[in-house]
Amino acid sequence: MHRRSFLHFLFILAVLVSFAPAEEPQSKQTVYDFSLVDLDGKAVSLSTYKGKLLLFVNLASQSVFHDQIAALNDLAKTYASDGLVVIGIPSSDFGEQELKDSAAIRKYYVETEHVAFPVFAPATLHGVQTIPLYQFLCNPKDGVGGGEIHWNFTKFLVDRQGKPLARYEAGDDPAELDFHVTVEKALAGKLEKKISKPITDSGADDDDDN
Repeated sequence: MHRRSFLHFLFILAVLVSFAPAEEPQSKQTVYDFSLVDLDGKAVSLSTYKGKLLLFVNLASQSVFHDQIAALNDLAKTYASDGLVVIGIPSSDFGEQELKDSAAIRKYYVETEHVAFPVFAPATLHGVQTIPLYQFLCNPKDGVGGGEIHWNFTKFLVDRQGKPLARYEAGDDPAELDFHVTVEKALAGKLEKKISKPITDSGADDDDDN
């Protein structure tokens, strides 16, 4: 190849490269890419729960929905052998209805409620400081959408491959038969992913009901 032709070839190659679409950064595809902080202050990778059906719930011991703690406990015990793990994440973001100290949270959930599921350290689940896990879960691209969570006891089901399946709001009671049926379908791999639309009216417990 002549020198002039070679230089012309390099010029064309450089132009093509410069106009090539930039590769978008790959988004995190599963919850296993995230971690939570336990009540001892240690980071726990969610890859610990690979192969399990996960139910994430933001807890609030003083919420009008606090009876769901017992229902979640029953759910965790009933389906533990089938592969369900309930994961509790306390948060005082909604009406300041949760304890803020890890020691007090441990005393309440572990010693008083005797929960059969892991409870992690309190986390920010609303606003600009929302933890990455919940940004992922609420994202319609990789998660199940619905926008920011709106109140205590919002629930996210995640399949055995770490991919979000569905979102349930505070009023979706885990004690109800329909909720148990949903969990059983998810455990059997028969629950289809459902994308939630953003909620404009939270329908949550009002401050007067705290």
